[in-house]
Amino acid sequence: MPEKAPVCSGLVERIGIEGSFIKHTVYRNGEKFSIEESGFIANHGEALRQVLALLTAGDYAVIASPDDIAAVGHRVVHGGEHFSGPTIITEDVKHQIKKLFSLAPLHNPVNYKCIEVAEQTFVNAKQIAVFDTAFHQTIPEKAYRYAIPESYYKENGIRVYGFHGTSHKYVSEQAVNWLKQKDSKIISIHLGNGCSITAIKNGQSIDTSMGFGPLSGLMMGTRSGDIDPSVIFHLMEHSGYTLAQLSTLVNKASGLLGVGGSSDMRDIRKMINEGNAAATLAIQLYAYRIKKFIGAYAAVLNGIDAIIFTAGVGENDSNMRAAVCSELEYLGIELDPTLNTAYKGELKEINTAAAKVKILVIPTNEEYEIAHQCYGLIG
Repeated sequence: MPEKAPVCSGLVERIGIEGSFIKHTVYRNGEKFSIEESGFIANHGEALRQVLALLTAGDYAVIASPDDIAAVGHRVVHGGEHFSGPTIITEDVKHQIKKLFSLAPLHNPVNYKCIEVAEQTFVNAKQIAVFDTAFHQTIPEKAYRYAIPESYYKENGIRVYGFHGTSHKYVSEQAVNWLKQKDSKIISIHLGNGCSITAIKNGQSIDTSMGFGPLSGLMMGTRSGDIDPSVIFHLMEHSGYTLAQLSTLVNKASGLLGVGGSSDMRDIRKMINEGNAAATLAIQLYAYRIKKFIGAYAAVLNGIDAIIFTAGVGENDSNMRAAVCSELEYLGIELDPTLNTAYKGELKEINTAAAKVKILVIPTNEEYEIAHQCYGLIG
């Protein structure tokens, strides 16, 4: 920092499921050198330990020792109302993150574990939390409050918080620069293992699909998205489900996995090609939910200048982009099939020339956004 070009980059995929692997790329003198290591990686703590080994040892090392690092930025999913920007991690901050475990059960415990591993490894570095909820602090009260008695908000903090804020912030800023207009109405669609959609007006989040926790809204890899609460009551009353069983059901056993048989979109596509009807239904449900939210947010924004597809599925699955954009001509959304299928990895328009709404594919860069915010905090 402050240069945007990375010294190295990497990714750990399929943590906790078959086919785990690590990609590690180093950039030197205008060239890049990559390795890939496979082997089962049980959890995020083990993943981070293997990443740290790659950073410090062998031909692809980029630091001599952990002391070369001044700051470590951590994506933390849930910050509640406590945090609206990047924050140096203290024992009190860790306590607040821990208090929110129940609101982000798939993420905050993992984030906390990685903070502890990083503290033990980069002893002299500042540990900084960048919260996914921070970008959504601009959502107005009429959008973040639930229609339950006010005491539950004041005493228990029950409200919409929103997530994927780091990603939505980054791609929406890229879109504003692309559009070259001060006033903008943008719908940002983040599709990965977790999925969310955000209405962004003049650079500020005004509504988003995830709510109190990162479970509501769109269908996801293992999460159900929106579900009638009556289903939960019914299963408790008539089938004897415990709260723990219900949490596992909607957080870890639903979504693409529950309907189609896998949480990975690539596996789902393979099963569709093999004639699997359940996988086909999973894709239809997934796209349908997104279209419903586009319509709702078009109303909230009173128009759309652009929609953004980003994250693993949004950037890489042209069939999903086509399914989402189909039959939305009345909103001015018209996809160019050739541009859509030809898309490769950089900010591009994939709409027709005559379309009133820009359809943008923008690779998210949460790592850069986190680093940028950390550098701004300590710089």
